[in-house]
Amino acid sequence: MITFLRGRLIEKNHTDVVIECHGVGYFVNISLHTFSLLPEEENIMLHTYLHIKEDAHTLYGFAQKSEREIFKLLISVSGVGTSIARTMLSSLEPSQVKQAIATGDVKTIQRVKGIGAKTAQRVILDLKDKILKVYDIDEVSAAPSNTNKDEALSALETLGFARKQAERVCDAIVRDEPQASVEQIIKLALKKL
Repeated sequence: MITFLRGRLIEKNHTDVVIECHGVGYFVNISLHTFSLLPEEENIMLHTYLHIKEDAHTLYGFAQKSEREIFKLLISVSGVGTSIARTMLSSLEPSQVKQAIATGDVKTIQRVKGIGAKTAQRVILDLKDKILKVYDIDEVSAAPSNTNKDEALSALETLGFARKQAERVCDAIVRDEPQASVEQIIKLALKKL
């Protein structure tokens, strides 16, 4: 309904602003990301999203159109409301949110206050295809494949370890030591399996 506001910045806080447009003051909720991008001058423009519930009409503002689009995608996920979506965009840059969803990075999303493992997985499951379609695949690079990890995983499977368990351990090792050789990954994995 209200797609943007252009007017005079009357009040500026970390979580909200008041913008006067032709004699009407609009209270607009913002993320810390938008707060950091607000210009110092008095006249500003914010892209907005009006969230309507039976007991409230709440306006959310964004310095960038892309941040608003990610916000709308996030709130489309069951279990993610406007406050969690705003918290996510305050904790992470919009590009980090896109990257985490596109690469299936549950840990990054889970670092956001109020998001547990199940919600983080649901966000990725529901939005991964949409993120890859809406944004150029070049812009969202897939997780790099690690041939050392793949070879170590294959060796561990040959030794009789379950693939899922071995893969989880190898992922953790490669995350901690990205330059580890095949032999180092196998040795460290054998200690943890």
